[in-house]
Amino acid sequence: MRIAVLTETDPIEPRVAAVPETVKKFIGLGSEVVVQSGAGAKAGVPDSEYEAAGAKIAGSAEDALSGADLVLKVRRPNADELSKIQKGAVVVAIMDPYGHEDALKAAAEAGVDTFAMELMPRITRAQVMDVLSSQANLAGYRAVVDGAAEYGRSLPMMMTAAGTVPAARIFIMGVGVAGLQAIATARRMGAVVTATDVRPATKEQVESLGAKFVAVEDDEFKQAETSGGYAKEMSAEYQKKQAELIKGHIAKQDIVITTALIPGRPAPKLVSEEMVTSMKPGSVLVDLAVERGGNVAGAKAGEIVTVGNGVKIVGHVNVPGRLAATASSLYARNLYAFVETMIDKEAKALAVKWDDELVKATNLTRDGQVVHPNFQPKA
Repeated sequence: MRIAVLTETDPIEPRVAAVPETVKKFIGLGSEVVVQSGAGAKAGVPDSEYEAAGAKIAGSAEDALSGADLVLKVRRPNADELSKIQKGAVVVAIMDPYGHEDALKAAAEAGVDTFAMELMPRITRAQVMDVLSSQANLAGYRAVVDGAAEYGRSLPMMMTAAGTVPAARIFIMGVGVAGLQAIATARRMGAVVTATDVRPATKEQVESLGAKFVAVEDDEFKQAETSGGYAKEMSAEYQKKQAELIKGHIAKQDIVITTALIPGRPAPKLVSEEMVTSMKPGSVLVDLAVERGGNVAGAKAGEIVTVGNGVKIVGHVNVPGRLAATASSLYARNLYAFVETMIDKEAKALAVKWDDELVKATNLTRDGQVVHPNFQPKA
């Protein structure tokens, strides 16, 4: 079995889909691994380290893909890459299928069997394959670091001979994996931390990390979670009550980090223009949802915007990629854990178990068709 690892073509993507550790494991399963030259360069992994792990280095994507049964990527293959992948090959990547029906159709027409890592079900067996969690964890950490870098003041309280420096106040909006890591990081750095989320289960998690929970805790709040553990979309009435509470709280904060995303939908607006202007000059907002439209009014993808009152809105894209080496290492392990379930250890060949619940949940295209029920073409 031949596995190809490609260099990402998107200029904002420094991550890579395999690292020497996972290359060795794939080779141990009887696979031949071919890595496109330079694939790991932006993640701090030179070609020589892949060679030392047993991989072959290919000079181009075409050479890497020649005869490949399995293709590993961070982002879904573009049209040029699809044209070079052999029919019947399996591609595993973060496919970003929502709103990209044309890309799925193109993959199906190319005869490629694609799997979206971000659709992995959140069950115990699949925890080690959960790319959303592994990457969001890093995004939450990096958001605090980026916020602190733009803030221009210290985070912890400091008692000095020249006087006391007060601790910074950091408010985390959205307490999923990214939000929890942001709370933990901000607490470790000495800030006074508060957090909010519409899911009642998060209150205990927030408080266990030493932060204070802020929310309107009415009857709707007590039922605001889907069976899959995601936040439900709240009623306009609840949003209004919550906005009033948050409005007064945000005005007192030094750094606000927003992490709210609902899969397949635009990011909910959490921070209005009025809230932004209520903050003190020099305050910072970090919007982790900026690529899906943003939680903060005025946020721009790929930019740091300074509004009239001196408040900065940080809109970095691909925040996990800002920690490319660590993000690649975790993503590569997620990929390996999933792909290993598709390999017949005795035959040393690809043997996808099509009735496996993990396969059913993540498989987008197969045998020339878009097969995932959530992305079926509209009649």
